[in-house]
Amino acid sequence: MNLRQLTFAALTLCISASSMAHDYRAGDIYVDHPYARATVAGQTSGGAYLTLENKGSSTDTLVSATSPAATSVEIHTMSMTADNVMRMREVGSLDIKSKEKITMLPGDGYHIMLIGLKAPLKAGDKLPLTLTFKKAGKLETAIVVEDGKKKATDTGKMEHHH
Repeated sequence: MNLRQLTFAALTLCISASSMAHDYRAGDIYVDHPYARATVAGQTSGGAYLTLENKGSSTDTLVSATSPAATSVEIHTMSMTADNVMRMREVGSLDIKSKEKITMLPGDGYHIMLIGLKAPLKAGDKLPLTLTFKKAGKLETAIVVEDGKKKATDTGKMEHHH
């Protein structure tokens, strides 16, 4: 391989890696790997998951999220009750303390609820998601839709309560 071919190969690899990058930053807030799971026909809502990290010295707050893929988007939390029922509820906002990292996972803690989906979520799709933080402002991200196979972290029954 000559120098020109090697340079082209290295450049192609860098471009490929950057196009697959799945992390975002607004101020001191870092957002990593926003994703949703594929939905089935007729399913009108879905969950999006991501990691929020505050690398700053003061608390910031996720105050809202929006996406043209859904009629409304809400910040939710899930928890297991004493009778082994998974309960979901909307929270108005989410504080991210200084140096805190919040990882949203299916069936555990916080997630972004996409309500009134305008089309089924299909594996491989990319959906725009705007996150608005009290201090860091608006952050445009893209949710990558992954296959909807059940993962080991998904346990319990779900009940939707507000």
